[in-house]
Amino acid sequence: MFDFDLTSLVARAPAILIALALHEYAHARMAVWLGDPTPRWEGRLTINPLPHLDPIGTLMLIFGPFGWAKPVGVNPYNFRGNKQRGMMLVALAGPLMNVLLAIISVALFVGFGDIAEARHLLRSMIGINVGLAVFNLLPIPPLDGSKVLAGLLPARNQGWLRQLEQYGPILLLVLVFFPALSRVIFWPLYEALYNVVFPVGSAIGQILF
Repeated sequence: MFDFDLTSLVARAPAILIALALHEYAHARMAVWLGDPTPRWEGRLTINPLPHLDPIGTLMLIFGPFGWAKPVGVNPYNFRGNKQRGMMLVALAGPLMNVLLAIISVALFVGFGDIAEARHLLRSMIGINVGLAVFNLLPIPPLDGSKVLAGLLPARNQGWLRQLEQYGPILLLVLVFFPALSRVIFWPLYEALYNVVFPVGSAIGQILF
């Protein structure tokens, strides 16, 4: 997945643009659906990658296992219904979009994997989307997983999670710059999700193709 020959890099670039753009679009779409117009006002309700890209986060994803886009601005006070539940749904929408993209990519690989150009692109789509879903669901602030966890926990039990917010960026840097630690935490989760995505996508591909 992370061999950096020219073919791999050329395939990863469009896969990264698609994965990041649709991840952030899913956040924006869910927020707007719940009643918050902020993403629309800020120009984030689009599948155009440019408004979503963070230069450093994109480069990190091209040359390594982790990366990120610009977070979508959300005002939970505009949500209809429970604000905590709304934030959880907005946070969950991005990783779920990546899981869906990975499944679709596996299905397309079944049908078009014998075409060299499609094979390289779809392999990148599968790996990048599974990786983004797993990384973003880690319960480390400010990642989506921390917001999902906050939505599941009773308010009285969230004190430790709020305290963790000040250390979240440091923990993420540790994961990025200490590959041995990231392998222990990240790769088992990656393999677990991949082992769900691949058979589901393969079954769909066999039905369609």
